[in-house]
Order: sequence, then structure tokens, then C-alpha cells
Amino acid sequence: MVLLPLPLALLGTASWLGGYVRPSADEWCFLPTVRDNGISGLVEKFYTVDNGRVGNGLLVGLYTASGPAGHQWFAPVSAVAVLGVLWAVTVLLLRAAGRTAPRGVPPLVASMVTVVFLLATPNTYKTFYWPASSVSHTVAPVLACAAAVPLRWARSRGAGARAAAVTVAFLAGCLTGTLSEESSVVALVVLTAVLLLSGSIFTARVRGYARLWCLAGLAGTTTGALVLLTSPGSRNRRERFGADTTSAIAPDSLLGSLRAFLEILGTVLTTWQYLGAVAAGVLLGLTAGSRTEAGAGVEAGAGTEAGHRAGTAPVLLPCRPVLLVSAGTVTFLVAGYLCTVITYPLFGPRVTGTSRTWNDHLLLYVLLLTGIGVLLGRARARTSTRRATRRPGRARARRAAPAAVTAAVCAAVCAAVCVQLSFPLGRLGHEMRVRAERWDRQDLWLRDRAAAGARVLPYARLPISGMEEPFRGPGRRTWPAGCVADHYRLERITDARTT
Repeated sequence: MVLLPLPLALLGTASWLGGYVRPSADEWCFLPTVRDNGISGLVEKFYTVDNGRVGNGLLVGLYTASGPAGHQWFAPVSAVAVLGVLWAVTVLLLRAAGRTAPRGVPPLVASMVTVVFLLATPNTYKTFYWPASSVSHTVAPVLACAAAVPLRWARSRGAGARAAAVTVAFLAGCLTGTLSEESSVVALVVLTAVLLLSGSIFTARVRGYARLWCLAGLAGTTTGALVLLTSPGSRNRRERFGADTTSAIAPDSLLGSLRAFLEILGTVLTTWQYLGAVAAGVLLGLTAGSRTEAGAGVEAGAGTEAGHRAGTAPVLLPCRPVLLVSAGTVTFLVAGYLCTVITYPLFGPRVTGTSRTWNDHLLLYVLLLTGIGVLLGRARARTSTRRATRRPGRARARRAAPAAVTAAVCAAVCAAVCVQLSFPLGRLGHEMRVRAERWDRQDLWLRDRAAAGARVLPYARLPISGMEEPFRGPGRRTWPAGCVADHYRLERITDARTT
């Protein structure tokens, strides 16, 4: 498909700019911990001191072990991971519905979803380029989605493959539970919704297995969340933010959370770039057709015995658009509000400005928009087909034209989204390059002076995109100055502006 290079080029550019990422904020504290105590030391610190997120500590330790180079590789690796998972999930859903699409359409859908998810947020740096935040709030929901990928093989490779898929669901739930409280909430809400609606979604022959898979995911996520919430680190975090004295379910907190969530919704719903996901979904709905391997029975939802053996017969019941859209919308609203409820005691009204924490439920929003686009595309394709079959010759061609016009409009929307997002990405890339050059010069100078025996050295702040730096604000807040000093093996650093 001629449109595919646009989102891929944008993702490639964004990934290449990851080479200009340099440590800041919490990462100053991770670097000396991993250097001195290894990845296991960081995991232990997360569990006992920081926040209880042991799965988070493991992933953070993996990229921190390579020092600043690990931070630079994080963006391209995570972009490939997000794109790969969403592509695999798109193919999985097509197979589950007994549908097929032109070869370039699933990667187009996955790449457009990835583009708007990573780049259409209020703060792309904290969403995509800040590894500490991305692990918790951007990668976490995608890893939860990845638990569904083994279902692609579970249908046709026997009981062993099905048992493996259930096991993966449980383990992925455990990891999600120890990665992010917000992603855990989203996973629990989505799995509960699928479990409750399973009778209206899945065919009878797979309904029991689908419910078992959902229960495994719920059990795993609950287990991981309990490990996190009962940890000393989680208790310490609540005490640091004063959240131990504020109940998330107190009336004032619930009302404040509702106001904050409505403000967040206002921002999200007026971000027009998310239309790229809808447009990509429409293109998928327009081009998807029944799988020829299962014969005519597949389209009717029956499937042949050979189709069942090959795992090609659909496992989803005939589409019910009103039910799916309504259930998806309610699921997103409930998940988003609950995410706001659990973060409100930590941030208060400032939660509306911490856009990185929205990503846990924003992925669900983008996927919902894509699904709505697919339903709209299918409706348009069916209308065009019915009209074309009733009119022979030129009349048939004229009746089929609306589908081509719809496809052209959707392609234009996707292109416009990619072009528009490239401008703020270019500005951010310039800021990242300037900071990287200054950071590298200061890093070399600090290392040389520390090696020469200096114990106290000045540090010049290098802020970007609202990231925390030592000596920030009117009160000259020192955090994370102590971690910077530990990284360079100094006793302390001073503010270069006052030196």
C-alpha cells in the first residue's frame, strides 16, 4: 500500500531521534544503583524503598545496565515492540473474525495506531523518550496486549498450545500488576468486560476457553497488584506523597477525580490527530474480506470441519456494532476514571498535567477508535456491495464509487496526521540534539574533574519537556542532585548558576 511508508517513516525518524536521549530525573538515581548493585539491587530497591514495582525495576535495570547507551536504544526498541505487538493483534483479530485483508493493510493499521499513541500526546518526550515513564505507562499496556498474541496459535495446535496461552495470560498479568497500577486497572476492567460479554462475542466452541483465558489474566494481574500494593516500597511512596492520609474513595477525592477525568477527556477528545486511528480502521473495514480457506460457510459463521481443524473458522460471533461500540465506550470510560481515581491522591488536581499517566488508558481509547473505524468501513463496504450487485454495468461502477471515495478520504486523513505530527517531532528533535551536545560536554568535564580528585563540582541544569533537573524552581529544589553526585562519585554538586 502506497500509504504505509508515511507512518513508518515517521516512526523511523522518531526512533532515530532516540539517539539524542540522555539521562534525567529518576534515571540519575537508577544509574549508580545498577552500577554498584546490579539489576537485582535495583529490583530490591524498588520493592523495599521506591514504589514496589518489581517488574518495573527489572525492565528499568535492563536498559540502565548499558548506561546512557541503554537510554538511547530504548526508543527504537520500544517503537519496534509496540508496532510488532499491534500488528500481531490486528492479524489475530482478523483471523478470529474469519476475515483477511490485503497484505499492506494490517501493518498500516498497526503503524498508524502506534504513531498516534506515541506522538499525539501532550508530552511526547515523557511518553516515548523518557524510559522510566515509558516502561510504566506506555510499554506496560502494550505488554498486556501482547498476552493475546499466543492465542493465534492456540486454536490449531492442540491442548498444549492452549495451556501455554493460558499460562502466558497469567504470567503477563503478574508482570502488568508489578509494572503499573494504572495498567493493572485497565487490564482488570477490560478482562472483566470480555468475560461478562463472552456469550455475545465468542462462538460456543471456544467460549469456555476464552473465559478460562480471561480468568487466568485476571488472576495474574490481581496477584501482581497485590505484590505491589503490599510492598514496603509502595507504602513508602504513599507516605512521601501524603497519599496514606487520603482515601481514594473518599467523596471529595472521587469528585476531584471526576473533574480531573472530564478535563482529561476534554483534551483527548479535541486532539484531532486521533482521527488517524479511525481512518486506518475504516480502510481495514473497507478492504477486509472473508477467508477463502474456510469457504462460503465462514462468512455465515458456520465454518467447515476442515476449517475447524486448520484453525481458520471464525471464533467471533457475527458483528453487533451497537453492542461492541457501547461496551467499548463504557469500558474505556470506567477504566480511565478508575485510573484517575488511583492517581488523584498522589497528584491531586495536578493529575491533569501529568499526561504520561494517561497513556495506560489512552491505548484503549486509540484501539476503540480503530475498532469504530473498522465497523464504519464494513458498513460502507456492505452498502456499496449491495448497491453494485443490484445495478449492472456502468451503474454498478457508479454505485461502487462511494467506497473508493471513502478510502481516498481516509488515506488523506492518515497522511495529514503524519505530516502534522512531523512538525512538533522535528522541534523536539532539535531540542533533544542541543541538550545531548551540552550533556555530553558536561558529562566529560565532570568525569575528568572527578578523576582528578575533585569532590564538589558545579552542575548546569539541562531541562527538556518539563523533566526534573537538580536545582529546579524558585526554591532551587535539589532533587536529584544527590543521585547526580553519586553517578560521578562526588560528595555533592552545586548549582552552576550561583557558582
